[in-house]
Amino acid sequence: MPESYLFSTVAAKLRKFREDNPGVEVIRMDIGDVTLPIPSAALIAMHKAVDDMADKSSFHGYGPEQGYDFLRKAVAENDYASRGVQITPEEIFISDGAKSDLGNLGDIYSKDSVIAVADPGYPVYVDANVIDGRGGELINGKWSNFVYLEGNERNGFKPEPPAQHADVIFLCSPSNPTGSAFTRNELKAWIDYALDNSALIIYDSAYCAYITDSDIPHSIYEIEGARKCAIEVRSFSKTAGFTGLRCGYTVVPTELTGLDEKGREVSLRKLWLRRQTTKFNGASYIIQRGAEALYSPEGKLEVKQNVDYYLANARLIRQTMSKAGFTVFGGENSPYIWVKSPSGESSWDLFEKLLREVNISCTPGVGFGDAGEGYIRLTGFNSTANTELAMKRIIAFFNK
Repeated sequence: MPESYLFSTVAAKLRKFREDNPGVEVIRMDIGDVTLPIPSAALIAMHKAVDDMADKSSFHGYGPEQGYDFLRKAVAENDYASRGVQITPEEIFISDGAKSDLGNLGDIYSKDSVIAVADPGYPVYVDANVIDGRGGELINGKWSNFVYLEGNERNGFKPEPPAQHADVIFLCSPSNPTGSAFTRNELKAWIDYALDNSALIIYDSAYCAYITDSDIPHSIYEIEGARKCAIEVRSFSKTAGFTGLRCGYTVVPTELTGLDEKGREVSLRKLWLRRQTTKFNGASYIIQRGAEALYSPEGKLEVKQNVDYYLANARLIRQTMSKAGFTVFGGENSPYIWVKSPSGESSWDLFEKLLREVNISCTPGVGFGDAGEGYIRLTGFNSTANTELAMKRIIAFFNK
């Protein structure tokens, strides 16, 4: 497989530019990391949890691999029951982040499974399955055993179910990198496909807190039939600044099954529980107490303020890039803005142009798949001050 991960390549190019151009201030609009501090409700809870570890009566050693009940119950009540979705705490597995789970889920489905991935899409979906041996041969930039689901301007970068069969389908809504999000009807078409094909959907909803449109579901389980064909993965990273703390969760419904080599039904929840109890010792008690506090009244308010802050940055980027003559997607239900090159430059050429001429760092769209060629990804995760300065530079350069 290719030696370098996309974001590592971007970081290396940025580091080289800074070494060659000392004193030049580069504004990072490629950054997928957050910039606001941890909500105070979580900090207070984690400080208390640290004190718990200093007292014999409240000390916690190994915790349950699937997560402490206090956090699983908070997730079930606040992220699901509040939206009319019935998910039990036993179906929720707390982890050290969505990225880990998206890769580790490969342990519970066959090496022979046919994988379908969005193009453009988050590189981990592809790379994790290639590492597990499901890719086949790399031919002209595509893996021979994968089904690629092209997103383009025609479908609004929301891939449609393919004509061919797939066993495991990775969907992300709102999408990283394009910012597109499935409506209820569009998501229902995918659930129908999965049920018809006895396929599993792995649904990455790490950015669901950014949804503002009422017709866009926050969870795949809001759609009838999803409990029989979907696993949902979420994270506290982009909502509460837990990128460095590491905490997320995965939902595996009790009625979700796969087939073994003899055609017998097997509970995927039991397989995932077996995998986690074997290979994972659980997220830390201190971090889980911090995550629990995000569901307090104070925590909810602070998380909403963080999300609103990044969404305001995204709206500014979307508006400014449009004024500068770019075709723009995303930035409305997502912190990501997907931008088309106005003059036909390649993704990497536009990356270099923005870096050298405007001193702004972006992420080349082709790094998310061949269908991303000619696009770049910008994010709303920098500070408002830096976002405003970056957009002033864009207007000055492209409207001169």
